[in-house]
Amino acid sequence: MTSLSKARLIAVLLPLLLLGGALGSQYFGGLFPCEMCYWQRWPHEAAIVFGFFAVALALRHETSSRAFTILAGIAILVSGAIGLFHAGVEYGWWEGLTTCSTTSVGGGSDDILADIMATPLVRCDQPQWSLFGISLAGFNAIFSILGGLAVLALATRRGARAA
Repeated sequence: MTSLSKARLIAVLLPLLLLGGALGSQYFGGLFPCEMCYWQRWPHEAAIVFGFFAVALALRHETSSRAFTILAGIAILVSGAIGLFHAGVEYGWWEGLTTCSTTSVGGGSDDILADIMATPLVRCDQPQWSLFGISLAGFNAIFSILGGLAVLALATRRGARAA
């Protein structure tokens, strides 16, 4: 497997796994995302699209495939940077940029006020879950920054050929 093939594989699988983990913790784990949690998801969604384009172009357009792989790596890094910022807000290193409220998760009933009142207020400055003192935002920062750097290193390696 070439370094570019490895880069493409990471560029697709890493954001799929991280986004899947975020959605799983939301829908199956009962952890409601704050506004900054949503911000971290958007670059992963873009990285998945870029990664799939890179895979689709792999056999016929090496230069385009490499470009989309690099774009995916950059998008993964952006999510990691947002995760690092969010983790810093959670740990009290700096203040956030938002009021950290969430949109309604109600079922779309006719009683809008009841939907609003039933919606949990999720603060960006308080982690809902942590492991070894690292919050979900912190884990996203770690995995995304390391993964994004790996994608970029593999995709830009001299002699990296498509296959």
